[in-house]
Amino acid sequence: MAVSILILGEFDPNFPPHLATEAAIAHSAARLGTPIEARWISTTDVDESVLRQQQGLWIAPGSPYRDMARTLAAIRFAREQGLPCLGTCGGFQHLVIEYAGNVLGIRDAAHAEYDPNASHLFVSRLACSLVGREMELRFAADSLVARSYGATRAAEQYYCNFGVRPECVALLGSKDLRIVGSDAEGDVRVVELPGHPFFVGTLYVPQLKSSPAAPHPLVTAFVQAAEAAARLKSGCG
Repeated sequence: MAVSILILGEFDPNFPPHLATEAAIAHSAARLGTPIEARWISTTDVDESVLRQQQGLWIAPGSPYRDMARTLAAIRFAREQGLPCLGTCGGFQHLVIEYAGNVLGIRDAAHAEYDPNASHLFVSRLACSLVGREMELRFAADSLVARSYGATRAAEQYYCNFGVRPECVALLGSKDLRIVGSDAEGDVRVVELPGHPFFVGTLYVPQLKSSPAAPHPLVTAFVQAAEAAARLKSGCG
């Protein structure tokens, strides 16, 4: 039986990170010998009944999404139900917003891409755009992300204009969600939720560096987590 992974976002065949997302899953699946059934779904169409049929959820780049509320509900489902979840670029930003609203209790936590004048911006426009840039990252040595890479440093590509508002960093890391990756300036670039099978957000776009010969290690770890979820669901793990 194929492992089912849902890619949540507004698919655009002319947007390089979207094509790279599908390709990266295929690269990792081939390397692992795991049959994967990955499909896109618009944020307007996702609901709990769809999510319960999945073994993995990837919140794709390309925000603003058509339905932010459904996107945040999908992330909450994955976080609370142990569904392996990877959020990259815009996906990272929405993982942060969902956590701020539903765990930190900031019900009006906002994203500047949707409402730049909101009173409680948790995700704001970056002082300098990261679109097209490659930057060095450092990972916490005891993190799932570092174990996935087999390293505490990596160079990754970005495709974004928004990130965690600096004034909100301390609050973001005040409960269970861990800030496990930062760039040379110390800015937040990776978060993960300990105790969850796989709940990781990266502001960078790992899929852009994946290839058939060298599947991206973080994507491979996500696919492995989805495979483990499928075995558990079938009673074989």
